[in-house]
Amino acid sequence: MAVLTDEQVDAALADLHGWERADGVLRRSVKFPAFLDGIDAVRRVGAHAESKDHHPDIDIRWRTVTFILVTHSEGGITEKDIAMAGDINGIVDQ
Repeated sequence: MAVLTDEQVDAALADLHGWERADGVLRRSVKFPAFLDGIDAVRRVGAHAESKDHHPDIDIRWRTVTFILVTHSEGGITEKDIAMAGDINGIVDQ
């Protein structure tokens, strides 16, 4: 799987609400109404990621959860990351 160019990532970001490219990764932070809402979202994203065998890095800070995507084995952002970002949006933006 090929690493996407900056132009390809920027074009994909136009359709990925809340995501940004920073330091060679895709990143989105979501502030939930309550701590357990964030934990539930992490559980749902985790289950989906496991089914796809593509796992985001996840940072939990009270009510704010940050999802980070990069294909480590390829050394950059790939189509798998773009697809997972869209999937995560579908899970957390309900």
